[in-house]
Parts: sequence; C-alpha cells; structure tokens
Amino acid sequence: MSESRPSSTPRVVVGVSGSLGSLTALGRAADEARRRGAELWPVLAWEPPGGELAARRSTAAAVLVEDWERLARERLLGALRDVFGGDGHELGTRALIARGTPGPALVGIADREDDLLVIGAGQRGLLRRALWPSISRYCLAHAGCPVLAVPPSPLQATLAAAQRRNAWRLRLDTGHMAREFETVPPDA
Repeated sequence: MSESRPSSTPRVVVGVSGSLGSLTALGRAADEARRRGAELWPVLAWEPPGGELAARRSTAAAVLVEDWERLARERLLGALRDVFGGDGHELGTRALIARGTPGPALVGIADREDDLLVIGAGQRGLLRRALWPSISRYCLAHAGCPVLAVPPSPLQATLAAAQRRNAWRLRLDTGHMAREFETVPPDA
C-alpha cells in the first residue's frame, strides 16, 4: 500500500470499511476511475478501540497498535478481493490505511480540487443516526472536491429482508423442535 502520489494524476478516493455499502461504493469508484482515466485510491480509516484518547491513556494500546493496523490492512485487502478478485493493482489502485476518524481522514486524503471522493450512503435508521455520526454527511459538508454518495445496492435491502425472515424461521423452528423433544418419552 503506497502513500506517495504524483501531483498530475487524477484520483478517485473511496472510503472502504468492508460493509456491503462500502463494497458497492468501491465498485462504483472503480467505474468512475476507469471512465476518468484516474487512479483508484481505496482508503480504510481506522481508530483504536475506544478512540485515540483511550489509546493514549492505555499502555497496552501501544503494543496493540501494530495488530490493529494489520487487521485494518487485512480488511482493506479483503474488500479489494471481494470486489475485484485481487488487490486491484491492474486498475492503477493505491490502497491506503489511515489512522483516524473516517470522515476527516477521507477529506484529508481527497485534498485536491480535481479529486473525486466516493462514499457509501447507507440506509440509516433513527437509532444509528443518534449513536454514530454520518461519514457521508461529514464528507459532503467538508470536502474540497466533488463527492459522490453511492446509495446502497437494491440487493442489500433484499438480503436484509431475507436475513430477517430466516432469523424468524429459525426461532420458530427451534421452538417447534424443543417442544417435540419435550414430548418424547425418556426410554424411547
């Protein structure tokens, strides 16, 4: 993963977390990079568990930073494999891991006017909005370059609905099986 960049090459910077929404954004960013003749810069921003303040206060965190960074790198490479079947180098990809809050990290990397910042704009319920800040809103408000917010794939809603149905069926099946076992005589 490289951090150097030629100043004249157009870039498409994309936030990647490994979620289905970020994989959709990564695929769209690759299409945009091809269309524009630009380099693709997938970025996975990470923070130590509990945030930077907690990491600075903990002596154990200093030892674990290398492990957290390795895990972030593996998650980014896994996302590239999921979308491209490899590491994406054939697309002119420069994958980065950035230690920091995702919104500011992405805006800091996509710092040129001719960059394009691509982010997933996932479906967010009221609870998620209340508990976690929106990376896409942050980027739209603070980026100095154009931002493309990619909606979730329609398949994502279908998958979520299927998972809910299957979870409900599993609960029903489990309850039914438990009643059957309760009625079987012990000597049978």
